[in-house]
Amino acid sequence: MASIFSKIAAGEIPSYKCAESDKFYAFLDISPIGKGHTLVIPRKEVDYIFDMEDEDLAEFEVFAKKVAKAIKAAFHARKWRRLF
Repeated sequence: MASIFSKIAAGEIPSYKCAESDKFYAFLDISPIGKGHTLVIPRKEVDYIFDMEDEDLAEFEVFAKKVAKAIKAAFHARKWRRLF
């Protein structure tokens, strides 16, 4: 069964998209704890981020960095945090 995140990435559940690629999807959290609170997810379901192939994980980091820079600029954030 597809997770809620897979359904969001597939467009089955509405979201406010920030960025996307063929492998990853970034969207604003529906219950943000701060301005620009964004979730970045892989399109391929994995139970844990460390279950991703090394190459995909490296690409994920680059994608997340681009998203973080855009969010920082858009919301004039001083810092950003990453949680697994």
